[in-house]
Amino acid sequence: MRKADFDAVYRNGKRRSSSYFTVFLKANDLPQSRFGFSIKRALGGAVVRNRIRRRIREVVRLHREEISIGWDFVIHPKANVESAAFAALESDLVRLLKV
Repeated sequence: MRKADFDAVYRNGKRRSSSYFTVFLKANDLPQSRFGFSIKRALGGAVVRNRIRRRIREVVRLHREEISIGWDFVIHPKANVESAAFAALESDLVRLLKV
C-alpha cells in the first residue's frame, strides 16, 4: 500500500479497537485484502518495532483465508503488544480483521 492508500483508509474508513490493536479498514473493490502497518517510534527502537511487525505479519499469514476479502487494513499496535503472548495477539487481531 502507498501513502495515498493509507490516507484514504484513515479519511474514509472505519476504526475498530481492542486491547492490543487499533485497525482502520475500508473496502477496496479488489479480489484480495491489503495490509499496512503503522508502528510508532514510541513503542521502542528499530529492533522492537521490527519484531512487532514480524509478529503481526505472521498472524496475517497464518489466518489469510479467515480474513475478509476486499478490504484495506491499516494496523496500529498498542504499547502492550511487545510483552503479550503470541496466542493472545493472534486471537485479538483475527477477531478485528473479520468484517
